[in-house]
Amino acid sequence: MKQKISITIDREMLKRIDSVVDNVIIRNRSQAIEHLVNNSLGENRTAVILSGGDEKSMKISDKEYRITAKIGKNTLVEKAVKNLRQNSFKNIFIIARSNILTSVFDILKDGSSYDVKISYIEEKESSGSASSLRLVNGKIKTAFLVVFGDIIFDKINIEELWNQHVRQNAIATLMLTSSPKPSSKGIVKIEGNKILKFEQKPKHSEIYIGFSSMFAAEPEILSYRGNSLEYDVFPKLAEKGLLEGHLSSEKEIHIHTKEDIKKYC
Repeated sequence: MKQKISITIDREMLKRIDSVVDNVIIRNRSQAIEHLVNNSLGENRTAVILSGGDEKSMKISDKEYRITAKIGKNTLVEKAVKNLRQNSFKNIFIIARSNILTSVFDILKDGSSYDVKISYIEEKESSGSASSLRLVNGKIKTAFLVVFGDIIFDKINIEELWNQHVRQNAIATLMLTSSPKPSSKGIVKIEGNKILKFEQKPKHSEIYIGFSSMFAAEPEILSYRGNSLEYDVFPKLAEKGLLEGHLSSEKEIHIHTKEDIKKYC
């Protein structure tokens, strides 16, 4: 049973709510608000697994890509999808080149066996992570999670990252962890939750807090120019005060080689 309520909303936020109305599925402001609340708090959150880039560079053997690598009983992408589902992400987009998508589809199919809906988006060419992510432009109208396709993130608390993003007025909220090698990550200067500066793989840095290949974002991020999230988009958002960070004590694990799998297992 639905109840009628009265609420006060910031003007700019109201514009963002109205932008969700498509006059097909979401016909009015009330439906838009209900849709957004369900997306943030309910079982139909949206996530993007970003696995763009040249197919050769994504291989860890003749037959396996990073995203399809066998990790124990499951492949890397299966572990990712199961983890996302456990955190209420049921609408999942996977972005990759054609042969990689074919390999992933052979494993996941339409996602119904995992109680999710999977949409496959082919990247024909790309100049960087931001260009790849823009392939979902027009397909996502609410906040969404982005996970890079070559990481294991079983121990990371996605719910805390998501809830922080929903509470704050940021275009993106990055998952952050401490890093002993700042030159290998995107490094942030942060005060409270606000990221003041983002620098990708600096040669020298006294900052040891880095980006952990996962973030929550608003659809507006897709309108920012630049080929790379790390070199172009994130620095711009930080300059404008629109980038936040969530610090985690747990770290992601990158799978780039067979040796990485052995270390994990």
